[in-house]
Amino acid sequence: MSYPVSAIPDQKKVGMVSLGCPKALVDSERILTRLRADGYAMSPDYAGADVVLVNTCGFLDSAKEESLEAIGEAMAENGRVIVTGCMGDEAAAIRARFPQVLAVTGAQQYEEVVSAVHEAAPPSQGPYVDLVPGPASARRRDEEADDYVKLTPRHYSYLKISEGCNHSCAFCIIPQLRGKLVSRRIDAVLREAEKLVAAGTRELLVISQDTSAYGVDIRHEERLWKGAPVRAHMTDLARELGQLRTPEGRAPWVRLHYVYPYPHVDAVIPLMAEGLLTPYLDIPFQHASPAVLRAMRRPANEARVLERLRNWRAICPDIAIRSSFVVGFPGETEDDFRYLLDWLEEAQLDRVGAFRFEPVEGARANSLPDPVPEAVKEERYARLMEVTERISAARLAAKVGRTLPVIIDEVGLPDEDGDIGATGRSQADAPEIDGQVFLRDAPHGVMPGDIVDAVVEEADAHDLYARFAAV
Repeated sequence: MSYPVSAIPDQKKVGMVSLGCPKALVDSERILTRLRADGYAMSPDYAGADVVLVNTCGFLDSAKEESLEAIGEAMAENGRVIVTGCMGDEAAAIRARFPQVLAVTGAQQYEEVVSAVHEAAPPSQGPYVDLVPGPASARRRDEEADDYVKLTPRHYSYLKISEGCNHSCAFCIIPQLRGKLVSRRIDAVLREAEKLVAAGTRELLVISQDTSAYGVDIRHEERLWKGAPVRAHMTDLARELGQLRTPEGRAPWVRLHYVYPYPHVDAVIPLMAEGLLTPYLDIPFQHASPAVLRAMRRPANEARVLERLRNWRAICPDIAIRSSFVVGFPGETEDDFRYLLDWLEEAQLDRVGAFRFEPVEGARANSLPDPVPEAVKEERYARLMEVTERISAARLAAKVGRTLPVIIDEVGLPDEDGDIGATGRSQADAPEIDGQVFLRDAPHGVMPGDIVDAVVEEADAHDLYARFAAV
């Protein structure tokens, strides 16, 4: 006797192009996680995708243009494109250039994106597939880390603690794109972190628009965690993250990003000295001249910041400070710029990024008087980078001869002599934005995510060159 055979339809596949900052990358992970829970598979290329998602960045005009180029490439290579992210608020401009896009949604509009994918490429659910219970489509990373789609390597993860921002900086439109500060529950954040570490994360990168303001919007409410009350506050969060342990019993690295230098930041420095937090702070200073900071509508107490930097280094000598600065802001004079250079010489920051000021549609800075000519911006940018590169080279040279912990990101293939090299990062290096440590003579069995001791042999302006310490 023969029975009819029912073919289970192939899974529909979704491709993703994710642009912008790590916060947008977390948004992409959440979208893909929900889609996978609904039965979709991920496509690594345009050709295999039934629909392509482009998660855009809209922070600067140059970023918008990059987003438009990415949409154009996806349209040319696939043709079935859904646009989301920060530039999604400019749907009219996107549709004017690409009228055939299937849908346009804004930042954090996860349900709208999922609905658009369902409409464009309905999930393939056969009569037998429907009988198998799957994870809920709204599942989040803190609920089930094993089912979460990660767009970073297994050994490090971004931990987003809030959305939006309460600042009104003259050059920024983030509050317009992502709204005011909305903090996550402290127990949800800690549950997510715990599950990530249990699943293989060896480095947690805490991100938000303003990490120091975490919990302000919910009055630093308390929640029970491990039977004890914990506040939604940066210091409580940092202390609890410092208690996490990997399955092997080691403390993961916990790295704080987007930290505004509010007074309570002082309280996390002793946690770094104790080894509970990675000795690293990413602080967006943006400038040092009081006049420019006032025009930017940012705090202007640069002398106090220098004093605090000295105090932090006295408590935790290995602390690394990274920051970013804007050159050529409207009204910036040569005296303002020299003030910034002098401030940098005294601050001796470990890692510095710089940006030439760009007008952004909707930003207050666009209407400020005395715009800086483009040629002057370029000249100041080059001078700033020359100073910061020299400072970085000197600070890295001081590490030659020291033994430092290094997290391995990549292990190479054996060369003709059988030697294996590896690439990693020190505690002073966040992925993608800071330097690297290049290691020689890797021992057999070393893997990405391993945290090893390395002896620094050489340094340049950005990177370290080291060998594995003898076991």
